[in-house]
Amino acid sequence: MNADRTLKVMIAGIGGASLGTELLKCLMLAGRYEVFGCDVSRTAFGLYDRHFSRTFRVQSDRYVDSVIDACCNAGVNWLIPGGEQPMVLLGAAVDRLAENGICFVANDPKVIRTFSDKAKTFEHLAGLGFSVPRTTRVSSEADLAAIGMPCIIKPSTGSGGSAMVWLAADAEEASMYAGNILRAGGSPIAQEYIDPSEGEFTVGVLSLTGGEIVGSIALRRSLDSKLSVAFRGRQGVISTGYTQGYIADFPAIRTQAEAISLAIGSQGALNIQGRVRNGEFIPFEINPRLSASTYLRAMAGFNEIDLLLQRMAFNDVKPPGSIREGWYLRSFTELFVPPQDLKT
Repeated sequence: MNADRTLKVMIAGIGGASLGTELLKCLMLAGRYEVFGCDVSRTAFGLYDRHFSRTFRVQSDRYVDSVIDACCNAGVNWLIPGGEQPMVLLGAAVDRLAENGICFVANDPKVIRTFSDKAKTFEHLAGLGFSVPRTTRVSSEADLAAIGMPCIIKPSTGSGGSAMVWLAADAEEASMYAGNILRAGGSPIAQEYIDPSEGEFTVGVLSLTGGEIVGSIALRRSLDSKLSVAFRGRQGVISTGYTQGYIADFPAIRTQAEAISLAIGSQGALNIQGRVRNGEFIPFEINPRLSASTYLRAMAGFNEIDLLLQRMAFNDVKPPGSIREGWYLRSFTELFVPPQDLKT
């Protein structure tokens, strides 16, 4: 490791089997980072992962200040969100982070604001001329009738990892699921269900400031294992947040995803999930951040976070190498923590 090129990096949000711990793997694979981590939960898996140089328990009631304290304590200048909540909370405080010498590694704030709200996401994409599933906020039964059945019901914000995402067979089920989201304090949307028979893909598109695309990578999801499937019934299938499957070139899929990235002005990592209908890639979820499948991509030869950090820190971007085609599968890792070692 070249000490002059070693970056100190903090990952905020390091719960187990999450984006945060996958980012750690990517940075370790690159071999030129000193990596720290922080999380609000004292039982977050990453707090006890010995691959981190050091970890910090931060406070939820003063989250931004607590993360800044951890970065200053570790001498860190680069902060990466390890999930949707850290991205939104810390992204709203980029000026305060900068005042403390901390560079927030994330997409453009305007892109984050728009694409962290799924209703706004699909309104915006449709306005740009892209094919999208019929999507609407749910405020009455008429909204459900306009979408048709079966349909997807999910929160407009905060459904990373397929949390509170349901497939409704009829209007009665859809109304019940929407009510569940409302009672939990969310805002439900209904979305047209697209059959996965032509394939479901997750695509990472990496862009730089100014919109220049570094590259993209596509994985065709495997929907035949328990880890990959949140729900399977007569009306269809919903995938989980645990992506696995086949990585290959898939040029038509990548071209369509890159067109979306350019049109929305993405300046960083963008993750697009979608299904193919009549040969067209139709997105049903867009997250303006790195994906929890980022380590699978790094294994394949496309290490997004390393490429991004090297450009930001040293203005150094090498084109991604050739992709290693094949199946990329995943599981869980277990860890024992003695009671006396639990973070306070």
